[in-house]
Amino acid sequence: MKKIIFSFTLCCMVLLTLSAFKKDSSPFTENFITEDTKIASINALTFGPEGILFIGDSKNAAIYALDTKDSKANDKAPEIMINDFDNKIAASIGTTKDNIKITDMAVNPVSKSVYFSVNVTDGTPVLLKLNGEKFENISLNSVSYSKVELTNPVGVDDEDHRGRPLRNWAIADMMYHKGKVMVSGLSNKEFKSTFRSIDFPFNDNEEFASLEIWHAAHGRFESYAPIKAFNVINIENEDYLIASYTCTPLVLFPLKDLKGNKHIKGRTVAELGGGNSPLDMIVFEKNGKQKFFMSNSNRPVMRIDYDDIANFKNSLTEEVKEFAATDGVTYDNLPFVNVLQMDNLDNENVLFLIRDREGDLVLRNRTKQWM
Repeated sequence: MKKIIFSFTLCCMVLLTLSAFKKDSSPFTENFITEDTKIASINALTFGPEGILFIGDSKNAAIYALDTKDSKANDKAPEIMINDFDNKIAASIGTTKDNIKITDMAVNPVSKSVYFSVNVTDGTPVLLKLNGEKFENISLNSVSYSKVELTNPVGVDDEDHRGRPLRNWAIADMMYHKGKVMVSGLSNKEFKSTFRSIDFPFNDNEEFASLEIWHAAHGRFESYAPIKAFNVINIENEDYLIASYTCTPLVLFPLKDLKGNKHIKGRTVAELGGGNSPLDMIVFEKNGKQKFFMSNSNRPVMRIDYDDIANFKNSLTEEVKEFAATDGVTYDNLPFVNVLQMDNLDNENVLFLIRDREGDLVLRNRTKQWM
């Protein structure tokens, strides 16, 4: 009788264990491993499903998917207002602000937690999570993750025509969209400007296309600069990559064409003014209309209406000869300058990392109604 009871109890324990495992497991993370990631740099961050964080590492020319285990749903983020941000983030890792570079910021759309990537001057990459006004150092040495290496990345020792290293542009920007991690950057091909679309969970399928654009401020076709910031726009039931380059053309590419090792020419729909580089791009609906927002190195945040992009059927093909002049799709300059990073914080707010008029770095949220 004891043996029967023991066997029944053992079976129940096994079933409960299997049930718990099934509940906690995910098809996105079932092939993850837990060990040292050996991440060498962090150039870009973006979130995918279930709080999975994608890290772009240009030194290793690889994309890492980290299981942050930060997947508890939260509809509303707390108010955020942190002054002297660069000193505080440096102090949290035991250094000073002159020894760090904040390379990206990403908000987990599930939990509304905010993550920052930092490269220290000694070469150490750091991943931080904001907890109130303090920072949690997320270990990269023992974490559950998967990884995919890029094919044909720009060479470790490659330089541009001015002698500047190009390897840091192996990964310029990233976004998760419809089951794929999309990556802009540079390759080692003749036409260096590159767009990649990688299946997630990671496998051997990496779609690749080289890109060419008409650069109106330069008055020529170009194929060697990376897309600095991008998003996705749906026009007449077709997804397009909306891509912004330095100095500052705005270009559309049909997503369905960006594959098969093809060389694709984009349609330039705007010249947003030379002498400038895009830093970040987000999109959200305001008053029932989709709007795109782009922060810049030498311009205020630009607001671009969906309808203005969708209704612009032409392509810029002439040089914009006057320095910093614009052409094509119009935009509004918002009264926010020196915005280094931005992301959607929740349905009602945007999060800014901004340098104020006194030169202090500030992390703050702002209501979308005033955007």
